[in-house]
Amino acid sequence: MAEGLVIKREQLPKCEYRNDPVLIKPISETPKHILPLSDVDDQAFLRFSIKCVLVFRGSMEAEWLKCGLSRVLVDYYPLAGRLRTCPQHLHKLQVDCNGEGALFAEAFLDVHSHHFLSFTSNPDASWSTLLYKPKVDALNFAQLPPPLLLQVTYLRCGGMILSTAIHHCLCDGIGTSQFLHAWAHITSQSNLSPPLTPPFHSRHVLSHRGPTRIHCAHPQYTKTPRANWDVDVTKSLQSQPLVPSSSIFTASQILRIKPSFNCTTFETLASHTWRSWIRSLDLPPSLHVKLLFPVNIRNKLVPKIPKGYYGNAFVLGCAESSVNELTVAEDLNGVVRLVQNAKLIIDDDYIKSTIFQLEDKSLQADLSASLVISDWSKLGLQDLDFGLGKPLLMSPLSSDVFCLFLPVIGDVKAVRVLVSVPVDVVEKFEYYMTGEYFSDGETNV
Repeated sequence: MAEGLVIKREQLPKCEYRNDPVLIKPISETPKHILPLSDVDDQAFLRFSIKCVLVFRGSMEAEWLKCGLSRVLVDYYPLAGRLRTCPQHLHKLQVDCNGEGALFAEAFLDVHSHHFLSFTSNPDASWSTLLYKPKVDALNFAQLPPPLLLQVTYLRCGGMILSTAIHHCLCDGIGTSQFLHAWAHITSQSNLSPPLTPPFHSRHVLSHRGPTRIHCAHPQYTKTPRANWDVDVTKSLQSQPLVPSSSIFTASQILRIKPSFNCTTFETLASHTWRSWIRSLDLPPSLHVKLLFPVNIRNKLVPKIPKGYYGNAFVLGCAESSVNELTVAEDLNGVVRLVQNAKLIIDDDYIKSTIFQLEDKSLQADLSASLVISDWSKLGLQDLDFGLGKPLLMSPLSSDVFCLFLPVIGDVKAVRVLVSVPVDVVEKFEYYMTGEYFSDGETNV
């Protein structure tokens, strides 16, 4: 089954670029200054872009999208700047808010939207054609490409695909959604201003201030070199051929696997996915494994972060246990309680203690024997409307060993779980995800 997935999977053709990409600048003057990133923003594991693909039944002229983008970049001006290393601290990044612009590309793909949706339910390597990859030297970028890259790809049927990439150091998933909704709003209703809540760009509210004591353990982080470097599950997985695995869980199916006590959909699916992932990999029973997941802190700090805060405003929750303890239990009760406890501990003191620790740049997120889950299902990306109606598909551009919870178009209570696993274990992983609970074939994969 797994080998068939690899051999028979249809690949997207290459996009045709009819024009050179252009830089879209803010339509009016914006502040020119250096924006320091917070220590939460500047974590090493966030040095990548959040890449999103939206497929629409209809299309619109690129000039309309560019016009809306130029207007919304006035408020979101750091996205039109450039990431640089700090002269005094070369391991840290900052944003040069210089208004140089976001990179916008136009392309054509010789497929119909229904064809695209029918044979590419999961992202694969051929999806990379949906986002222009700038050559830094050729485009004369000083250090890094622009933090905002966009591509509109027109389809043979008259539909279009909109692909976006926002550097994670500038914002989290909530910030990505906030910007895209503002862009969609001003593009679809060009006579209106952006939404009433403007972005708040100053990152000092998440900087360490005053004395702080580390009053609790932070197992989600580790010093380098890691003590357990010889057992790096993530590194081992990334060295193997991987296959994206996708499972859709409806509300009734989620209810079936929920423990009897009160718990959320995220807690249930995160626990179920973590345990299924561990069981499929045949890890040593004594190995200590972790589940890492971002927890929004916008309403947890005292005082609260200003409304519209535009940056990374999360800390990593961490559930941990041994492989043996996680796999021998007959139900999810114990695993769910681990996830709940990892969330409950995150209060004002815990967050401030974490921020204090992140000043130490030798500290890294411990990804060595961890599954990382990020929940995109409640970001509202499936509701983006640029004047064409809601998208037919919302997806990440690629799939990795890090797991995403995604919305399901047309079913607001359903969740799609997407994660890449080695070719030789995908069948086993999908059995643990769905086979044990849904042997009647109720779950869609």
